[in-house]
Amino acid sequence: MKVALFVPCYVDQFYPKAAIATLELLEKLGVEVHYPKNQTCCGQPMANSGYEHLTSGCNNLFIDNFSGYDYVVCPSGSCTLHIKEHLHSSENEDKALAIRKRVYELTEFLVDVLKVEHLEARFPYKVGLHNSCHGLRGLKISQMSELVAPAFSKPGQLLNMVQGLELVPLSRQDDCCGFGGTFCVVEEAVSSKMGIDRVEDHIEHGAQYITSADLSCLMHLEGILRRQNSDVKVIHVAEILNHYQP
Repeated sequence: MKVALFVPCYVDQFYPKAAIATLELLEKLGVEVHYPKNQTCCGQPMANSGYEHLTSGCNNLFIDNFSGYDYVVCPSGSCTLHIKEHLHSSENEDKALAIRKRVYELTEFLVDVLKVEHLEARFPYKVGLHNSCHGLRGLKISQMSELVAPAFSKPGQLLNMVQGLELVPLSRQDDCCGFGGTFCVVEEAVSSKMGIDRVEDHIEHGAQYITSADLSCLMHLEGILRRQNSDVKVIHVAEILNHYQP
């Protein structure tokens, strides 16, 4: 299969190790990975701010970069969901629709498409899994706890394949971290309090690392942890799944 790697702009600028880990992990699993070099922002920040009508340039560039691939894989739930639901083009709507059907967040691609059952990974630490709102309620990569339905977690399923890793339980596993894109700017006090509560839940249960399929959430939580001078670290799920520590 021919797979294109979509690396969101904030991952490229602030957390390139997560993008590298995603590439290396996919290649270890036998995937032919391509990286369109002209890719840039998908337009989500503008759309979140109410200016989706100004994203046509981003949309057309995305279509130019990612047409013709069997799958498009992204290490970010929020950016993946944006493309799935908002990629349109008055010039190339057929191509836009085709991409929307073929774009996957990394963990759902590993579970649903590659059907991974074993990983050569070792990460001997206690890890708390943060379910991002986009991943949980948009992409549905985990089951929402308020539903009377069988529980599942695609990131959790993969993390349980990692040797030495202990996935710690949380008291409120579905709570929002408070980042919310532009919400954290216009409602900074509420956003900060939500993040503090999220961090406390992980710390109370002994997590040494907090992981997620969304680095935007982890960036928010990392800022809180740093201000608290905490020893707890954040790490993208791809970095764990690609990690081997003897």
